Amino acid sequence: MPPANTIKVNVKWSGKKFDDIELNLDEPGLVFKAQLFALTGVEPDRQKIIAKGGMLKDDTDMTKLGLKAGHNFMMMGTAGELPKAPEKKILFAEDMTEATLNKAMDIPIGLVNLGNTCYMNATLQCLRVVPELIQDLQKYSGGTDNFDAGSNMTASLRDLYRQLNASGHGVMPAGFLTYLRKAFPQFSQQGRDGVWMQQDAEECWSQLISTLKAKLPPHTEGKQNVISQFMQGEFTTTLKCDDAPEEDAVVTKEPFAKLDCHISSNVNYLHNGILESLDQKIEKNSATLGRSATYTKSQRISRLPAYMTVNFVRFFWKPTEQVKAKILRKVKFPFELDASQFCTTELQDKLTNTKLKLRELDNAETALKRRQRLDKEAGRMETDEISDEQKAVQAAQTALEDSLDPELVQDIGCNPSGQYELAAVLTHIGRTADSGHYIGWAKKGDTDEWYKYDDEKVSPVQKDDIMKLDGGGDFHVAYLALYRSRSFKAKSEPVKAE
Repeated sequence: MPPANTIKVNVKWSGKKFDDIELNLDEPGLVFKAQLFALTGVEPDRQKIIAKGGMLKDDTDMTKLGLKAGHNFMMMGTAGELPKAPEKKILFAEDMTEATLNKAMDIPIGLVNLGNTCYMNATLQCLRVVPELIQDLQKYSGGTDNFDAGSNMTASLRDLYRQLNASGHGVMPAGFLTYLRKAFPQFSQQGRDGVWMQQDAEECWSQLISTLKAKLPPHTEGKQNVISQFMQGEFTTTLKCDDAPEEDAVVTKEPFAKLDCHISSNVNYLHNGILESLDQKIEKNSATLGRSATYTKSQRISRLPAYMTVNFVRFFWKPTEQVKAKILRKVKFPFELDASQFCTTELQDKLTNTKLKLRELDNAETALKRRQRLDKEAGRMETDEISDEQKAVQAAQTALEDSLDPELVQDIGCNPSGQYELAAVLTHIGRTADSGHYIGWAKKGDTDEWYKYDDEKVSPVQKDDIMKLDGGGDFHVAYLALYRSRSFKAKSEPVKAE
């Protein structure tokens, strides 16, 4: 006996008609599709069934369509071949090696620790979120047979990134480590027992960026190389004498590769620490006074790079113990950073309208997602008609593009909006810079998922795990953060080397 809420309907398909098909209205659309699959051989995901209000979906609530007995459905779709038995034996997770499992789950490859080299491994994994850097490295034509250690290191990094993309298991960075130590002997230090000493990841990061800036050729879309163009900003520095207000202020411009976030008793958030580092008091000789005087050194950003590195200044030299001691204070950092507050007035004026339009786009997209969620919960069918929310998103996108300052648009590699999103974090656990352990954390595409790079072991983590890296204890704490421009369309997943 058929269920109580059942009616008989008809289906037309490919010149054929199937009459009196029993349709249980209490079952979702997928069940009805399965019935038609048995009759026609057209797989459910290839079926296009025209129903009231649009196309029938797998999760359609059939009770909301107002169907009556004798309703005629129209179905489109071609029947496929019957499924064949798999040519290869199906592998289950418990049967896979770690390398096979990582490949199946699309988990990136890690770097083997060669003896306190986690500082280097974490640095290299974080920098892989910059696709322009990886692409330009692949174009580097130099080899590892040069007298210049920096050139050898650059070529070796290119080869190492290729290995990471091609290998199915942890890669040993022995070659790159050798050239790194030749170029920068401080990374060759050994303890009394002959064991390689732990090094500072920030120093490794800075030395590597400096070398690549000197060795990589110009980027294809500009006259400068990828480091200068995409990862380097510009400060406008004003030096004013406090003791002699009548003395003319000295204004200069200088490039910067990272922003410092000072950590004092007043700093609880990243933006406070950055602002504190931009205004400092220094002592220098005054030409007008003929003596040493106090000056206020104020720095503001006059060019924002597409990728901006922030250094949490957590280590200071402790002369009594002869170590770089660590500040464990909790400093919260955002997933989305508004850098316009660190800029010159002139640059702020160029960013203001774009910042407003970007906020309007965010609001429009939020409204569209809400509308789509409510439609799905109510069982409403999708149609070809563009909703008011979709129109609002399209209008906001156009307004955002029109708001961009022409000079900033022409400056390839800058951030024309002043708005950033977090792309990678390098953390440290331990009490001194020359001990403990370093780990890299990198964002997975445009999702809220991240990868944790603990040397050879790579594992997926969630956004909530990144929020725990702000310090305040002996857990992993952010030391370097890499932000990327929100308006700059770039994939944060590693670029495949050819």
